[in-house]
Amino acid sequence: MRLDRFYPIFDHSDWLRRMLPLGVKLVQLRVKDQPEPIVREQIAISRDLCREHGAMLVVNDHWQAAIDAGCDWIHLGQEDLDEADLKAIRKAGQKLGVSTHDDDELERVLAMDPDYVALGPVYPTILKKMKWHQQGLPRVNEWKARVGDIPLVGIGGMRVERAEGVLQAGADIVSVVTDITLNADPEARVRQWIEVTR
Repeated sequence: MRLDRFYPIFDHSDWLRRMLPLGVKLVQLRVKDQPEPIVREQIAISRDLCREHGAMLVVNDHWQAAIDAGCDWIHLGQEDLDEADLKAIRKAGQKLGVSTHDDDELERVLAMDPDYVALGPVYPTILKKMKWHQQGLPRVNEWKARVGDIPLVGIGGMRVERAEGVLQAGADIVSVVTDITLNADPEARVRQWIEVTR
């Protein structure tokens, strides 16, 4: 199953309701700091919206709720890996994407046979404070050589203008957050993203 090259991340199902009709085919729901009932409700709404629009939903972090909701994909950050029950995730038949930032993390993740590997931040990011300033395009190229056939996701500081360079450097997929959510016209921006990545 080939993953779409454009991979936006949203923190609420309202974003999916707006963006899926524009042709988004791969999307991550990243709900942070919300009580469990709200998380589960958001996952269920997002799952139904993605089914309706023929899109793939990736649930960030909340792996048990994603299993319970019958979702196909989970994304785990490095901190999440320490808590997650990988056997349960695999037993449920779920596909797994994982964040990496350095060599040790990549080695750890490759041993898990992930369904995609994310490298970030490729460019400086305003989304979260990280000890890694930016990885740069040469690093994308190096990571792709190391992950081989596993899809590589470039994330961090992504803008439409940078997409082509990241894909040419070896990323299979470009993941984006604030370039859409902080844009004055998010719908127009999503259309631009779809154009440059397809």
